[in-house]
Amino acid sequence: MVRTAEREMGAKHFKLLAHTKETLKNAPVDEGFKNILDGLPDPVIIVGPDLRILHANTATEEQFGLRLFNESFYALTRQPEALACIRKAKEEGRSAETKILFSDGKFDSTFRFSVSPIDLPRIRTEWLVISMTDVSHVNDAEQIRREFVANVSHELRSPLTTLTGFIETLKGEASEDKGARSRFLQIMENEAARMERLVSDLLSLSKLEADERIRPKDTVDVCDVVRNTISVLRPIADRSGSSIELVGKENGLIVSGDLGQLTQVFHNLIENALKYGSENGTVMVNCLIKHNIDEILGPVACVEVTDQGDGIDAVHLPRLTERFYRVDKHRSREVGGTGLGLAIVKHIVNRHRGRIAIASQLGVGSNFSVMVPLQTQSPST
Repeated sequence: MVRTAEREMGAKHFKLLAHTKETLKNAPVDEGFKNILDGLPDPVIIVGPDLRILHANTATEEQFGLRLFNESFYALTRQPEALACIRKAKEEGRSAETKILFSDGKFDSTFRFSVSPIDLPRIRTEWLVISMTDVSHVNDAEQIRREFVANVSHELRSPLTTLTGFIETLKGEASEDKGARSRFLQIMENEAARMERLVSDLLSLSKLEADERIRPKDTVDVCDVVRNTISVLRPIADRSGSSIELVGKENGLIVSGDLGQLTQVFHNLIENALKYGSENGTVMVNCLIKHNIDEILGPVACVEVTDQGDGIDAVHLPRLTERFYRVDKHRSREVGGTGLGLAIVKHIVNRHRGRIAIASQLGVGSNFSVMVPLQTQSPST
């Protein structure tokens, strides 16, 4: 009788497990489980064996702007990679992963797409957990790295090719030609100097990126920095027939800053204005206080550098602070530019919790404005 009772209990238990398994195939997701999923930052979806969505967490609906409950997974995507990943997870009974692309019409986003079967103790529910993690920033960083390496290689290859060619020429047919030797050596000196500037700027940029999150704590008068920079650059302006005019406040624009880096910013902007401005033109440098600047609380010290050059087409303005981006590559190399100056300016201004604004009009000129928060409290705070 004991064994008979055990068999009857075992049969009932087996029937209960079978019934539970069948019920759970398309049962609603437990509220507590939902709350856990809704607290996750990445999109997570629970689907049944027919790929009908039993639950899509809050991040999913925020990301894709869809109300997905009880919809087929096909309402979200029919991408072959995603469907193949789901099929693999179902057939093999273990996690599978791939990458898929979503587009909202303006931007493409790459997601790591993971699918895992849900296994409850002694019950195979046939549910699948689908999670999606946006890895676009990783891909973007990798793309930036590839472009950076390619650009550096290109920038160094040009002068190296020039140097190699002239060295071979000087060793051969031009070895006894004093005029050619003198001319070639001057070109080689210029190319070597360009490589030296490039390496120097790369090292400077690398250091700036490492220190960008460390806010400067020294007290600096921006007006003094601008005046000193102009005095250094005035001989260059005189040689080119241009002039530099300083207007606005003469002192009192006190900021928490790094003297050397701020000097580098204004030296770069004023020197660029002299290089790319009109011949015999005037570079205007204005020091003033501004208020109500977006994303900056309180007043700012603003330095505006305005030239009278050809101006820059609006299509180029958003990219001017990118590494190696040039509007006119040939002219930039002619005047000795490395393509890194404005990228360095941007990183320095970011370190000072400031902003840089660029405005330009073709045939009129360009205006570069640097804004850094005025020191209204102890720089150590």
